[in-house]
Amino acid sequence: MSRIGKKPIEIPAGVTVTNANNAVTVKGPKGELSKSFNPDMKIEIEENVINISRPSETKEHRTVHGTTRALLANMVQGVSNGFEKSLELIGVGYRAQKQGKKLVLNVGYSHPVEIEPEEGIEIEVPSNTKVIVKGIDKERVGAIAANIRGVRPPEPYKGKGIRYEGEYVRRKEGKTGK
Repeated sequence: MSRIGKKPIEIPAGVTVTNANNAVTVKGPKGELSKSFNPDMKIEIEENVINISRPSETKEHRTVHGTTRALLANMVQGVSNGFEKSLELIGVGYRAQKQGKKLVLNVGYSHPVEIEPEEGIEIEVPSNTKVIVKGIDKERVGAIAANIRGVRPPEPYKGKGIRYEGEYVRRKEGKTGK
């Protein structure tokens, strides 16, 4: 039995959840999210708790059960608190800045790299070596952060590049000449 799937989701104050044929809409102070889930999963909303149950013990139902619960919990957390990912730029001359809504990265290429955030995603640059991606949809926040990191991933020899805050980059020893 899925331990995560059995766990109830508490709905915080100020958040409303509606379910119409497993198309769940979650509204909160930060915004609104909606998603369609597997029609086999039974989503029950009682006062301030959401419970998800599965109809049978088949492999397909077991795999979808925990995922459904996790996605719903992320939706509830997103509209109430939001999500954020922090990235840091490490390297001589590497810097980030905002121009309007665009993020402009100077990371050792012959040209600056411009990244346009999707609607509902906010990019902050508190210092020229730190970037914060914020939003209510966890999946989209992670995808934008991964795109920014993908511009110049950290390399193992000098450790230069864009990395998540707190990410450990395993260092390698360079060549030794004889």
